[in-house]
Amino acid sequence: MSILRIGRIELRVLDLKESVDYYTRFMGLTETGRDDNSVYLKAWDEYDHHSLVLTEADSPGVDHVAFKVRHAEDLEDLNQRINEWGLSTEWLAAGSRLAEGEALVTTLPTGHRCEFYHQIERIGIAVGNTNPEPWPDDLQGVGVQRFDHCLLVGNDLEGATRFFVEVLDFHQSERLITADGTMLATFLHCTNKAHDIAFLKGPDTKLHHVGFYVGTWDNVLKAADLQSRHGVRTELTPSRHGLTRGLTTYFFDPSGNRNEAYSGGTFPYYDDEVVTWTEDQAGKAIFFHGREMIETFGEVFT
Repeated sequence: MSILRIGRIELRVLDLKESVDYYTRFMGLTETGRDDNSVYLKAWDEYDHHSLVLTEADSPGVDHVAFKVRHAEDLEDLNQRINEWGLSTEWLAAGSRLAEGEALVTTLPTGHRCEFYHQIERIGIAVGNTNPEPWPDDLQGVGVQRFDHCLLVGNDLEGATRFFVEVLDFHQSERLITADGTMLATFLHCTNKAHDIAFLKGPDTKLHHVGFYVGTWDNVLKAADLQSRHGVRTELTPSRHGLTRGLTTYFFDPSGNRNEAYSGGTFPYYDDEVVTWTEDQAGKAIFFHGREMIETFGEVFT
């Protein structure tokens, strides 16, 4: 696999100052830089300069998602493979964003902008990598450990799944299907995480949520405590997914972009069988404890 992992996501936000305050003081990310349009942030256990970019806009949502490749030359190989599969590409020059090198850009079958890159400035983790402590002393708020995954919304889930499997060499870990086999959700990984990216059936180009890893069940509970303490709009109090078995709480940033504090989850290998959930069990698949769908979960996208 040339893809190392999902590396960053850029979110559109309505009020940049308010959003930076939320993602630093409440979520616990660190601001690493600014340019004329955007603010760049990273979690304490991430080496690269940033994993989240916030850009002020008239409407919330996702600008792009990006994957880091192992070697610089992998970008040329990916360019050829993407073109041969039938998608067009373009190149984004080094320095177009702060601390970033050249990037290869395409549009996914769901309409989302997707980038691939190798070079990015390295800052290092907050605890260092020599005799490190398990966490830094100056954590703020939720204290998220890393940007873990995202769930995007689009219509062509079969096309998106084929692209990630056939072109990018991802593995489909789980799926949710109707009685006739139509995919309602697809979960894909290139690491041993339950999912690096997932897609939900719905209108193209939309964002469902950004998932941040928080380490343990106690950290999920802490995230929920802080949501209540600070009046953050909450969608799901601490629970478990059937899909991925992840421990979770869902809530919204000030612009309405959904966040997830996520822990645990399955540890799939590339040669594992795809886990299938059926539509009649969708409530249990997504909300294992309540076993019923939360109405906003399938309707609120940005």
